[in-house]
Amino acid sequence: MTRLLLSLIVVGFFVLCAAGMRLGWRNRQRRQSYLPALPTPPDADTVGEPLLPPATGVYVGTTTAGDWQDRIAVGGLGHRASAEVRLYGGGLLLDRAGADPLWIDAGALVDARTARALAGKAMGVDGLLVFRWRLGEYQVDSGVRGDDRDSYREWITAVRALAGHGAAGAQGGEES
Repeated sequence: MTRLLLSLIVVGFFVLCAAGMRLGWRNRQRRQSYLPALPTPPDADTVGEPLLPPATGVYVGTTTAGDWQDRIAVGGLGHRASAEVRLYGGGLLLDRAGADPLWIDAGALVDARTARALAGKAMGVDGLLVFRWRLGEYQVDSGVRGDDRDSYREWITAVRALAGHGAAGAQGGEES
């Protein structure tokens, strides 16, 4: 009898924890409802040829720009997923497994850099490739932990050129 009671207490505790996490996530989504809808990705046949070979990795999440822990929960931006990143002349496509693709128009791109942490995910130095972009009037950071970290510099240079930075400052510059 004691074993059954202890088991029920443990199960009840886990159910309460899960309910609390779900409630917290819904409250975060409600607080972030001021953010505009995500841009619709263009048709595959209209984006042209990629500027770089696609990069694979894990989409870590999106946060408010400059605040690596303030995860954006609306629009499916808060969920980690395997992803393929492609850069076109018109913008950046994050094709996330199990979620809608995220299209960042070239005009909305602000910068790219490496970082050690984003959306509660902490990595080593230069562990994440982070894209800063404008979502309406707000700036956000979206991060990817790439399978090939050696390509980060090439991605940073290309994204900065597309965003209007030119080759200047293509070193990256870590921020966490």
